[in-house]
Amino acid sequence: MRDVFVLGIGQTKFGVFEDKTGVDLGVAASVEAVKDAGINAREIEAAYAGYCRGPSTQGQMAFTRLGIGSIPIVNLNNACASGNTAVHMLYKDIAGGFCEVGLAAGFESLTEAAREGGKGLLAIKEDFGGMMGLTMPGFFSFVYQRLIDERGATMEDLCYPAIKNHHNARFNPLAQYNKPLTYEQIMESRVVVDPITVLQCCPQSDGGAALILCSEDYFKKHNINNHPKIRVAASVVHSSGWLSTRKDPLFSQVNREAADKAYTMAGIEPGDLDFAEIHDAFSGEEVAAYEPMRFCPEGECIKYVREKFYDLKGKLPINPSGGLLSLGHPLGASGARVNCEVVRQLRNQAGGYQVEGARIGLAQMLGSVLFGGNESAVVCGIQILEKVK
Repeated sequence: MRDVFVLGIGQTKFGVFEDKTGVDLGVAASVEAVKDAGINAREIEAAYAGYCRGPSTQGQMAFTRLGIGSIPIVNLNNACASGNTAVHMLYKDIAGGFCEVGLAAGFESLTEAAREGGKGLLAIKEDFGGMMGLTMPGFFSFVYQRLIDERGATMEDLCYPAIKNHHNARFNPLAQYNKPLTYEQIMESRVVVDPITVLQCCPQSDGGAALILCSEDYFKKHNINNHPKIRVAASVVHSSGWLSTRKDPLFSQVNREAADKAYTMAGIEPGDLDFAEIHDAFSGEEVAAYEPMRFCPEGECIKYVREKFYDLKGKLPINPSGGLLSLGHPLGASGARVNCEVVRQLRNQAGGYQVEGARIGLAQMLGSVLFGGNESAVVCGIQILEKVK
């Protein structure tokens, strides 16, 4: 297996864009990634597109507009982990010696999906689970309650990620929302599922993100923009299986298993991380991820929250970009976006939300769908990226 490096990144602003399709946003992000890499798009040998809504060949639609429609193009749907699944598949191609350089993109227009399908995020025509209240907010309301009962969390603790991430997003020009929030504003907003209010939830969004990955030899020959060497130290896509989804909702087994695989592959300990970008569709979800991902000892997530351990200037900044809560969550794009954010930090290009001295960062995204009340499937994608000499 060869080392794999990031040569280019591209990302659109996230938001609601009535006049753009998901393909438009994928093209825009991919063009930016090619420019950032400093190469001709025709150099690209393979491409992967991650998205959740729309026709099955949107990758071909997007990449043909870059002039590379005749290469191997694969379309991926892994729920919210589609974008970093695309990164993972390209990583394997390059690490295995099947190509020298490729493109991994994630994109989505939930505005377009809602307009054409009329059902927004509902994935199943007859959504029985949705009619019974078995939705993602419904599931995470149980997680909130477990954190309150088992960890002694207060609502102030569970709103911490929303407050922190919206504060960080003030400095991120690509975020959908750039205004800080107070605890009072969050708790006074509309209740979605008790105790979750709307300002504890990520918004539905449109956007795209893309990365150019390559071998070390290709990087040395084509790095005309003099980017730092960012190595993909680990890339993991791990699925929950049946039993692990039916255990304790407070402790995400798929997060634990995927994170442990990634740490082992990268040859690091969790304490070696300088920061992480993770799935925070709900404020309390981020809190619940700290323990299984080994960002703190088991049973101590609330202690670490109260110590502001995960602040931008804390000991382990989590979601310095603003996360899903502030950037928004175009489903297929988010997994690629967290990788772009990690690269931006390692290049020291994050401006007002820069993590000082960042050398190793983790990008994680979860994807799941609830079916019919009893069944669920969860996938976790993780990349660990490292700045090397």
